[in-house]
Amino acid sequence: MSKKYQRLILERKGAILTIKLSSPEKRNAVDAFMHEELPQALREAAMDRTIGAIVLTGDPAGRAFCAGGDLEWIKVLSDGSGDDYSKVMREGVEVLRAIIDAPQPVISMINGAAMGLGATLGLFADVSFMDEAAKIADSHVSVGVAAGDGGAVIWPLLIGPNRAKEYLMTGDPLTGKQAAEIGLVNYAVPAAELEARTYAFAERMANGPRLGIEMTKRSVNLYLRMILNQVIDASLGLEGITFRTANHVEAVRAFKAKEKPNFKNP
Repeated sequence: MSKKYQRLILERKGAILTIKLSSPEKRNAVDAFMHEELPQALREAAMDRTIGAIVLTGDPAGRAFCAGGDLEWIKVLSDGSGDDYSKVMREGVEVLRAIIDAPQPVISMINGAAMGLGATLGLFADVSFMDEAAKIADSHVSVGVAAGDGGAVIWPLLIGPNRAKEYLMTGDPLTGKQAAEIGLVNYAVPAAELEARTYAFAERMANGPRLGIEMTKRSVNLYLRMILNQVIDASLGLEGITFRTANHVEAVRAFKAKEKPNFKNP
């Protein structure tokens, strides 16, 4: 891997590449830099045939897997132009396609809270391991916006449409243990065992019959890619509409003030 990144830490051990989401002061929240860099890093890894597995995790210094979108960045988007949001829409699709299209298995190690876009990134991985006590939620509605960054794609596929709608429309969090029980993540394990369990699986993938593994991923992901193509542009567009609403402005204000938002509906 040749490129240097501002919001990602890349570590290589044997045939396993680890990509750490790193914005420690903001609990590894996604900002404009990370949003642009993550699909670039995944595409670069996909081209490296010496990499047999990719682990996606959060920088431990951030005390979370990923807290979702950085609210300061989101405010810039909601106050900005359609040109600004069109770039975000393009990158939002690119990062999900980069996970799906990487020939190597992408394994998420959800080592802390995974909220909003953070949950989407963790769940789009081919196999997910999660700290059983950590929280995961698609929290878009908590800030008054639609679940547009891929949650509307992946949650229904993992747990069914009605149960997905319950969690997407409420934003209610689940622990890793609860998420594993309903099939949202593959495995929930004690924090002390998370790294060992994740990397044992990554080693198995990296050292297994590589072409057979990669072609199996590609075969299954033909279906996932079809659903993504049908849903993602519309859901991102709907999210963009809700960024401009009074309820979103109120939610951001309340979050910063550590108050409960006072939503007002027409």
